[in-house]
Amino acid sequence: MLEGLTISRQGFERTIRLVTTARLRDSVLHDLVDASELDVLSEIEGATSNRRIAQARGAGEVQSYELVYGVPHAHFINASFAYAKPREPNRFNGAERGAWYAGFEIETSLAEVRFHLTEALAAAGDFNTTVEYAEMFASFAGEFVDLRPHPTHQSLHPEKTIGYPAGNALAEAARVRGLNGIIYPSVRQPGGTCLAALFPHAVQSVAQGSVYRMVWSGKPEPVIELLQG
Repeated sequence: MLEGLTISRQGFERTIRLVTTARLRDSVLHDLVDASELDVLSEIEGATSNRRIAQARGAGEVQSYELVYGVPHAHFINASFAYAKPREPNRFNGAERGAWYAGFEIETSLAEVRFHLTEALAAAGDFNTTVEYAEMFASFAGEFVDLRPHPTHQSLHPEKTIGYPAGNALAEAARVRGLNGIIYPSVRQPGGTCLAALFPHAVQSVAQGSVYRMVWSGKPEPVIELLQG
């Protein structure tokens, strides 16, 4: 599966992942209980949070010993691997294991998120919503599969039924080899570059950046604005 592909040791000082700002806030239940009930609330959240379940005993194909602890924004890193779509794989991860997806440029990250959200709204038949996303910066260093010299690789096919199975097979081979991730040309932003980290420990020095708002007002193309920089 990796034969003929470029595998090299590289380092990237800053990549950009977008997460909804809802994930930055405390649980709304915190406002409904007093201090004496916080332990009970924590138990309830622990029983329903895939991230906490994964940290305690693993979840799906993610083992608890793979996750990271005691580093800034560890919960964001762990959540990206503990949560995966149950009915549909992504380009480089399946239903039982997530991945950390990021862009090398903010325009690329916005284009990727915009595409998938617009697709979801089209399926729902309603192009009316507002979503805010925060930048999460991360650094990477190590060995990666680099698909930039291989732009016609099947995993980069824009049709999901073609690209995603090939991408999942490639990611599995890369994980078996112990490679940190896959660098690839953005499928949704011509000229952009993306990275999919395959292991939690590969995600380093996470820090929060700016916040962007996407507004769909009855049309497939949203208005995007920078809220804070």
